Amino acid sequence: MNYVEILDEIEKSIEGEAHLDQLAKKRNDPFKILISTILSARTRDSSTEEVTRNLFSRYKTPQDISSANIEILEKLVHKSGFYKVKAARIKEVSRIISEDYLGKVPVDFNELISLPGVGAKTANCVLVYAFNIPAIPVDTHVHRIPNRLGWIKTTKPEQTEKRLKEIIPKSQWIRVNRLFVRFGQEICLPIHPKCDSCPLNAICPKDFTMELARKSKRKKK
Repeated sequence: MNYVEILDEIEKSIEGEAHLDQLAKKRNDPFKILISTILSARTRDSSTEEVTRNLFSRYKTPQDISSANIEILEKLVHKSGFYKVKAARIKEVSRIISEDYLGKVPVDFNELISLPGVGAKTANCVLVYAFNIPAIPVDTHVHRIPNRLGWIKTTKPEQTEKRLKEIIPKSQWIRVNRLFVRFGQEICLPIHPKCDSCPLNAICPKDFTMELARKSKRKKK
């Protein structure tokens, strides 16, 4: 099977939708997707979804959030973890979007990563989910699964993004994050993957080098 056929098999095997995919399908505005992605760092989809819903039920625009009381913001985003950092971050990002971009999220990777706390993954998520622009946001699943499948041998997310863009046709980039996130949450789990029910079981080399290396580092510490 080639890469496109494998992505097709993954799509057949997964159920449900990730939070950002739900926002994209509902045609929610790019600002909500940007803020939700910032809030999603190191937290579960379910928590991100709840926090995003609560936040935007009270504040609708960049100007609203930028002028909000920081303590109220902290309470609203508390469940997402690292709430003090995240509250300050979304407040400052909202201010910049409001003042420098007239309330519109920029449709440019370099401008996006210039925003406080916005790295490559968040910027690429905005491009994919808000603007339908081909990109490959690399989160823990997108980093782990291609390495486990033997497609790539990388240790850093930026290496993973570069290599995946080299081997996967650009026409398929927009699918990668959506499919690997759900696949990683439902079947190709970080620990105890469900290999028996995996559609790629017969062709997967089950390379757990990355996981073993992490365990080794933890033991040394």
